[in-house]
Amino acid sequence: MRQDRIYTPQPLQVGTRLELEPNAVRHLAQVLRLRSGDSLVLFNGDGLDYPATLVQASARAAVAEVSAPTDGTPEPEPALAATLALGITKGERMDYALQKAVELGAEELLPLFTERSVVRLRDDRLDKRVRHWQGVVIAACEQSGRRRLPRLQAPKRLASWLADWPEGRTGLILHHRAESTLPELAPPADGRLTLLVGPEGGLSEAERAAAVQCGFAAARLGPRVLRAETAPLAALASLQMLWGDFRD
Repeated sequence: MRQDRIYTPQPLQVGTRLELEPNAVRHLAQVLRLRSGDSLVLFNGDGLDYPATLVQASARAAVAEVSAPTDGTPEPEPALAATLALGITKGERMDYALQKAVELGAEELLPLFTERSVVRLRDDRLDKRVRHWQGVVIAACEQSGRRRLPRLQAPKRLASWLADWPEGRTGLILHHRAESTLPELAPPADGRLTLLVGPEGGLSEAERAAAVQCGFAAARLGPRVLRAETAPLAALASLQMLWGDFRD
């Protein structure tokens, strides 16, 4: 039986009663339609799932009583610690890419402004969009069963991010004309990898050259040109099969 899961940033201790956050209350009331006495699972990113019972549930407030974790073993660290550095795309395309990247096990997410980014966000609009993206990440964790939240970094400009790229870190850039395919690349020695993918229209030639100069390896995903929201997901799935937890 599927159990409804809700994220809360609060500490979770057995026997305590917690008043849940407004977003969680709306989801419980309007989507899940749970009532007082119904059960659910709470998680806060510490790697554990905590069964809980609603002792109060209305359209305005929800209080849950926390029980002992069903499995005392925290979610293990990923076999492949993948960071997705993704050129910011329009609306639902970006949401989709972030959502599915979480489902595919990405540990860290970094939105990037690039030369071909058509989305222009500043100040309040940018803060609002980042909060929205954080909600997408949380919802994807609730749905997929992940007990640890991937880190969503603040958006950066690609050029400044590359300028601070640490020497020796493994980076991978997708390009449909690259000489190598993913299976031809060596796995990262430390199990950590950053995947760089452009927005609609891809990265510019200068941006690709800058990434390669920083040590990024270029790879292609077969003979077809994939959309900006499809390419990172196909690559993450392939990387999980090659070096990650799709082998478990």
